[in-house]
Order: sequence, then structure tokens, then C-alpha cells
Amino acid sequence: MTKLLAIALSAFFIQGAAAQDFPTRPITIVVPVPPGGIVDMAARLASEPLTQALHQSVVVDNRTGASGNIAYGYVAQAAHDGYTLLASYSMYHAGNPSLFTDMRWNAKSFSPVAMVAVAPHVVVVHPSLPVHSLKELVAYAKAHPGEVNYASQGSGSVPHVGTELLKQMTATDMVHVPYKGSGPAIQDVLSGRVQLFITTPPSVIGHIQQGKLRAIAVASASRHPMLPDVPTSAEQGFANFELDAWVSLFAPAGTPQAVIDKLAGALEIGLAKPETIEKARAAGIEVRYQSPQELGKTVEADTKHWSAVIKSAGIVAN
Repeated sequence: MTKLLAIALSAFFIQGAAAQDFPTRPITIVVPVPPGGIVDMAARLASEPLTQALHQSVVVDNRTGASGNIAYGYVAQAAHDGYTLLASYSMYHAGNPSLFTDMRWNAKSFSPVAMVAVAPHVVVVHPSLPVHSLKELVAYAKAHPGEVNYASQGSGSVPHVGTELLKQMTATDMVHVPYKGSGPAIQDVLSGRVQLFITTPPSVIGHIQQGKLRAIAVASASRHPMLPDVPTSAEQGFANFELDAWVSLFAPAGTPQAVIDKLAGALEIGLAKPETIEKARAAGIEVRYQSPQELGKTVEADTKHWSAVIKSAGIVAN
């Protein structure tokens, strides 16, 4: 046996032994947004099956700012031992590499662990806008170029990039009005200062039920249980207009595959439990597990798709 092979085998067995013992202390899931949003909810949803299966506490650590880049940079430079994980938001993961040039992370900084959940988006308008469907919205925007304002919670977010995708698909001209968070954006849509917003259903369901906002489409493959009477974009002839944001767990690159597989296995079992699925549904998100290999392919495809949209629209971080 050569010395090089002996070293490789030794490292392999050491990693295997470490994975068998893992974890021996608490695990931290770093969340790039404040508590309360879909990313935070999905991280806390994932923490429960991990705690139960691995018999160690799982701590959620919200590290906000810089469009997620603070949290991503922190995890990218953490020890690659499985004790520090990232709850990644799809648009940050797939979009930020095309928006920023000075990040402390890149596509090779993380190893996929598992997809946890997805959150569909609903297209809402202020009632003063005389449209009741996507087709009517497109027709109105074509007849009134530059007169429809749409809100987002910041440049590079799903509402921003998603609406730009809709503009590209329909050759319409609508004006972006960015806000610092979905709260201020929703307030200005409610007041009529801006007429259009694409967001997750839980944040606007009450306003829709009260008639303060009008839901005209769910940008997903199936109708949303909170909005059963609102047709999907595909039902209205916009089959390629889907805006499902995912939340997935990643480990720093170089984390032993055996550790990743142990984490993924615990999540696969835990996320399939009826009580977990119901808890997610109540929060307006859908449990959707993907293995490390499947998630890697999803990241690659989404990064290619959204980078093309971002570059075509000329979107830059602000």
C-alpha cells in the first residue's frame, strides 16, 4: 500500500467515525432574514426533526443584512463540520452572484444538504386598478405604458425579479418601486401609491379577504389552499410564470458527505410527518424535500435561469 493511499484511507475512516458520532453538541442554523418570514419559519420547521432525530438541540441564529450576504459569508467561512448550517432563500442563492461583485461567498462555498420547503407567490393589485386577471393586467399595462407601479421589498427579491420576468414575457412597461421590507411595500399598495405587488399569501391574505387588495393569480403550478378561488398563472395562459421560492439547508463546502447524508436523512423522515406538513401549511408554505444531489441540480438550474433574467433586466443591487 502506498503512503498516499494509506493517508486517503485513514482520512476516510476518520470521517466515517466522526459522522457516526455526529452530533456531539448543538447545531446552529443561520438565517439571513429577521424572524417571522418564510425563511425563518422554514428553518424552525427543519430544526424540530433534526432535534428529534439527532438528539441534540438546534439553534436558529438570525444574521440579517446586505441582502443575505452577511449570513452567507458567515456560514461560508465557518468550520466544515456540520455544526453550522445555512437556511438559504432561493433568490439570494441563485440571484446574488449576478447582483453583487464583492461577496464573501460564491457558488462553490456551500454543499447542499436538503430542500425544506417552498412558498408560492400571489399577484395582488389595488382595487382601483381595473384588472381581475393576468391577461387584463397585461392588456392594461400595454395600454398604459409606464403608468403601473409595482412594489418589491428590495432589489433582487422575488417580487422584483419575478415582476421583471413577467415584463419580459409580455413586453410590458411597469415601474419598479423598491422598499426596505414587505411591510412598507404592502402599506403603499394598500394606500394605492403603487398598484401591484407579488408576495407570499400569508402576508396579504387578510387584506384580500377584506377587499382591500385583489388577488389575480397564484404564480405556481397549483392553487394555494389559502386562496382556492384564485386561478394559477398557468390556468390563465402563463405556463412559464412560476415564482416558487424555496428554502434549503446548506453546509460549508468541505463538510464530510457522511455528515451531510446524516442531516439529510433526518430531514427526509421528519419533513414527511403529518404534523410537520400541517404546521407548514398553516404558515402558508409547503414542505418539499430534495436530497443533496437533487438540490444541487435545482441550484444549478435556478442560478442559470435567474441570472439570465437579472442581466436582461439590467438589475443591480442597491
